[in-house]
Amino acid sequence: MTQTDGSNRAAVWQDRDSEVISHAYSRYSNLVVESAEGTHLHTVDGRDVLDFGCGIAVTNLGHRHPRVVAAVHAQVDKLWHTSVTALHPTMIEAAQALIDIAPPELDQVFFSNSGAEAVEGAIKLARRATGRSDVIAFTGAFHGRTYGALSLTASKARYREHMGPFLPGVHRVRYAYCFRYCSHASDEQCSIASGEDLRLLFSTSVPPDSVAAIIVEPIQGEGGFIVPPPEFLPMLRRICDEQGILLIADEVQTGLGRTGRMFAVEHTDTAPDIMCVAKALGNGLPIAAIVARHDVMRHWQPGEHGTTYGGNAVACAAALAVIETMRRDRIPERAAVLGRRAIERVRTWQRQVSALGDVRGAGLMIGLEFMDDGRPDGELAERVQRNALDRGVLLLTCGPDDNVVRLLPPLTIPEDELDRGLDIIEAAIMDAVAR
Repeated sequence: MTQTDGSNRAAVWQDRDSEVISHAYSRYSNLVVESAEGTHLHTVDGRDVLDFGCGIAVTNLGHRHPRVVAAVHAQVDKLWHTSVTALHPTMIEAAQALIDIAPPELDQVFFSNSGAEAVEGAIKLARRATGRSDVIAFTGAFHGRTYGALSLTASKARYREHMGPFLPGVHRVRYAYCFRYCSHASDEQCSIASGEDLRLLFSTSVPPDSVAAIIVEPIQGEGGFIVPPPEFLPMLRRICDEQGILLIADEVQTGLGRTGRMFAVEHTDTAPDIMCVAKALGNGLPIAAIVARHDVMRHWQPGEHGTTYGGNAVACAAALAVIETMRRDRIPERAAVLGRRAIERVRTWQRQVSALGDVRGAGLMIGLEFMDDGRPDGELAERVQRNALDRGVLLLTCGPDDNVVRLLPPLTIPEDELDRGLDIIEAAIMDAVAR
């Protein structure tokens, strides 16, 4: 097949996509991928692209990991689906495996299909368990785009445009995004992380005894890969304990080894009351979970919450294989080592590129924020992304101004491929700033 023939194939698929697929899907590239393996995406026009996006932190074990593939094939030959008509062992085993790696206080699971569904269920559970109505979320948060989840989301205004009215009783305070919001020295305390914004909210807008839950991403994802000061999550835990509020950790993007720990809350030993997990749990198969303390989960009575496909046998088999592989191969520890190596290298670029305003992250969840004279530079981030793709690396952007380039390679990426990807990204940045 000639390159021209391949390009025509891609164009045909792109045209068909435009005709039959809703334009609501916003794509980061026009790649037409027909197969994938490990870190590699193979397109219909013959390209081999390194995937530094992982389907937005989903394929943490890389594409088509052999243990996950084997588990899925074995399950397909036995049982696919029961819904709530019967029990099946794979669902119970997957739940136990998830409990075994979760913070020890969390000991019951509700399976669903996506991160947004898990968030929706977590909010319902918090209201049911506390008898309270209100929820506190954070500026820059992304919790999904179904109505309840979207009511909590505040990472981009366009997600909410002409979509209201939203869920009542949602209040918002600033996330501890020190690069944008703060002027304190690096060795000084952050007022946001010490709880000043929450105390102001309680004294002016909402009494704490009406708040069912505070929902937080331990590291913000779509909001810009924001790593808060280490005192931030413990402060939330302390305030929740003082006020009888449930703490919900949205680990949809951060969970399953991405940040160098199995879950990001482990970095500060913060135990949530409810945790939402999805994305990497199935390594590409649709599965999500609410994991909560038994004394919280018991407030739901049979039939008060449900799902047709949650706990699907094939997805649960994938999740079980993912968790077993994460533990056996010490994947979170590997992510921590490779992440430190990557961040050290990326920070050397800052000495050459003044527009690279901040480099931050944990494990292999790394954000590069581009600025122009103190203002977010989304155009530069877009050029970096485009240049990288032209050279064979798929990158994603994030942040309210789309000025943060995120690095999300598989946690199983071979070291030489990580280095090659970083070589390409460095060249893409240097070319972008030279224009």
